[in-house]
Amino acid sequence: MLFVDKNKSRTLKLHKQLLIFFLSITVFLVIILTKTPVSIHLDASRAATPIELPLSTIARTIVDAKGKVVLLRGVNWFGMETDTHAPHGLWKRDYKEMLAQIKNLGYNVIRLPYSVAALRSLDVSGIDFGIGSNQELEGKTPLEVMDLVIQEAERQGLLILLDSHRLNDLQIPELWYGDGFTEADWIDTWTMLAIRYKNQTNVIGADLKNEPYGKASWGDNNISTDWRLAAERAGNAILSVNPNWLIVVEGVEKNVPGQKLPQHWHGGNLEGVKRYPVRLSRSNKLVYSPHEYGAGVYNQPYFSASNFPKNLIERWQIGFNYIASQNIAPILIGEFGGREVDLNSKEGIWQNELVKYIQKNNLSFTYWSWNPDSSDTGGILLDDWQSVNLPKQQLLSQLLSSVQVQPPDQPSNPPASPTPTPSVSPCTTPSISPTPTLSVSPSTTNIALLKVTTDINSNWESGFCVSFKITNQGNTKVNNWQLAFKMNQAKINNFWNADFKQQGAIQYVVAPLDWGKTIEPNQVRDTGFCANKLGSDYQPQQIAAVSI
Repeated sequence: MLFVDKNKSRTLKLHKQLLIFFLSITVFLVIILTKTPVSIHLDASRAATPIELPLSTIARTIVDAKGKVVLLRGVNWFGMETDTHAPHGLWKRDYKEMLAQIKNLGYNVIRLPYSVAALRSLDVSGIDFGIGSNQELEGKTPLEVMDLVIQEAERQGLLILLDSHRLNDLQIPELWYGDGFTEADWIDTWTMLAIRYKNQTNVIGADLKNEPYGKASWGDNNISTDWRLAAERAGNAILSVNPNWLIVVEGVEKNVPGQKLPQHWHGGNLEGVKRYPVRLSRSNKLVYSPHEYGAGVYNQPYFSASNFPKNLIERWQIGFNYIASQNIAPILIGEFGGREVDLNSKEGIWQNELVKYIQKNNLSFTYWSWNPDSSDTGGILLDDWQSVNLPKQQLLSQLLSSVQVQPPDQPSNPPASPTPTPSVSPCTTPSISPTPTLSVSPSTTNIALLKVTTDINSNWESGFCVSFKITNQGNTKVNNWQLAFKMNQAKINNFWNADFKQQGAIQYVVAPLDWGKTIEPNQVRDTGFCANKLGSDYQPQQIAAVSI
């Protein structure tokens, strides 16, 4: 009996050890699985390279959870910081359609401004609840509207960067407090958002305060004005409740000890970072973010200098880009934009130079703005809130086609592509070629209603951009349409206002987005693409549109 009891004891001990072993394995697997990075498909070139969230930083780069370098290339969609308490344009468009268009144009992030007052309000305005999915927004508070926009952005593969743009609904304050709000109000709003969106993985971070200026200082240790110290207080408060977010810190306007440049834009002066860096509890979450504008917003003295535009490179290096080139931290240009993108006006020259600079230095950006109702700059959309400003989109396409995910040990400064310049004689070709084979059976009674005009708007050594204008020349409304063309030695890298699909080796079929399917009599729909040249026979041929 004693021998049997010992065997039983040993058997029970072995079973207990095995049970503990399997429980340990189970717990280990649960931990691993719950910490697996969330994947979101984001890529402007439509290769659908997954970005593993959350994001962090290594030296000058933003990286995903697998250590791959991420370039943020986005737009500002403003409105929640104004008295409407909702993104603008929803009086004309379905919010889901708007997000789909942003994604389809090749952007991967939206900088979403808000005001503290808006998020404490119960009321929204400026939304037509009778338009499509906007009915989901009816009866919602501003914060609930933000929830739905963010959730839909995630479904469509778009990142969100939140931006504390104003305290009240009326103006941008000099400092992070004022206009009836305290520093505690500002930080409490940020911590509320950080907790609220902790599990909403496409919300990647906090742009702490839009454009400190005036009395705002950097590095003088004045507790009431030193923006660098305030950014540390807010950033660390956010990271204490949500360690996954990027903390995005803008510059000031002036009041930086030892600054070299006499003029800076509001929020654009980051000269103080070298001597007085922002100190966060998680140093790999810090991104610096200047704002930069052209002469169309304000004609700064350096736009009239004899060495313009060559003087811009030195300004940008001194003002902010030394931070990236010296591997201190990444740079995200949070705002730049303007109405002119030509090669003759000061603003157009400035904007072309900055796009080249962004591309050469692999910088992230969010363009100001998506909205056409920005009085100083206009937007990527035209005043109808549907059509795209083609010259702007074509300029930015140089950047969107190079959005990439690359290992951090690869060179971070690949050679910049030549700058597109408008072709001297744009190719304008009516659709007189035979109709290509489409995947639909067109209505022969309506086929003569639609005319296509083709323009090669930009043409450079390695690429080109084409716009199509589809005009309804009939007397009846077209409810849906398709466009088809053939193209031999070119590869599309970016398109807008429609969905371009390749069928076979050289056949392409273009279908409108939901909001652009209808064409009223005499109405024109715009769409187009940019492509890389693969040979000399690159121009689209046999272009035709049909109603379906």
